[in-house]
Amino acid sequence: MTGRRRRAAANIRPEEIRRARGVAREGLDWLGRPPEVRAGLAYRLARATVRALLVGACGFRVDAAGREHLPAGGYLLLAAVHRGWMDPFLALDAVPAEPRVWSLGSGPSAFDRPWKEQLLRFVGGVLPVWRGGVGIGAHVAAARAVLERGGVFSTFVEGTIGGPPDRPTPFRHGAFVIALRTGAPIVPLAVAGTEVLYRGKRFATRILPPLTMAELVGEGWAGVPEPGSRDELAAARRAAERLEEILGPVVAAIHPGTVDPPSRPRRWPWLTGLLLGRPRA
Repeated sequence: MTGRRRRAAANIRPEEIRRARGVAREGLDWLGRPPEVRAGLAYRLARATVRALLVGACGFRVDAAGREHLPAGGYLLLAAVHRGWMDPFLALDAVPAEPRVWSLGSGPSAFDRPWKEQLLRFVGGVLPVWRGGVGIGAHVAAARAVLERGGVFSTFVEGTIGGPPDRPTPFRHGAFVIALRTGAPIVPLAVAGTEVLYRGKRFATRILPPLTMAELVGEGWAGVPEPGSRDELAAARRAAERLEEILGPVVAAIHPGTVDPPSRPRRWPWLTGLLLGRPRA
């Protein structure tokens, strides 16, 4: 094969995106309106359509449990593991349609085509993040806008797709900084089964009881630290390590139930890479 080597879209710098698109906005700056927390008609139709495609056409099956642990709203849904494009859909399936879930999405993956960007802006629920972009302040503001309206702010705490299917990779700290600055409770979500997709694939999700940052940090907790301080980073790091310790065994326990025997036909294996975005030159 000849020609220039292609780079993964997620590694394209924001400066290159701006040259190609004219702008690479993030969070609420991109959305241009307050985040909705009520499930309007467009969102309910989109949710029903996606469910019909994934369950009806693709034959996906989900073993979900733990919804009784959910607060009424205004919480952070922190999930692991993140192994494929189905994970955000499983997070949405795990919770009720209302209050609505908002999450951060990879700009190069989720917003790589104009029609996808227009659809996401219309339906809502996903805010773009560009690697090397504007910093955590914009994401804290987005989360606060969702949480103060009683919505749910969701993220996959590994920060990227990839890793072993039955245990998490080290959690990034940004979600825990958001938790510190907003004071919102944390609802852990374990996800398994998305590393390989084919027709009839099985998945599993488990919602765990809510936790506070004080509970995650433990003995070293001395109150909410000053934003941007070393104490804040240390608290976020400890909370990330503790949540990884909590979610890891749950993921390991539910993953075997998502693995089919080798004799099962793997029809439509192209589903694995369907929505992961195309490389750009």
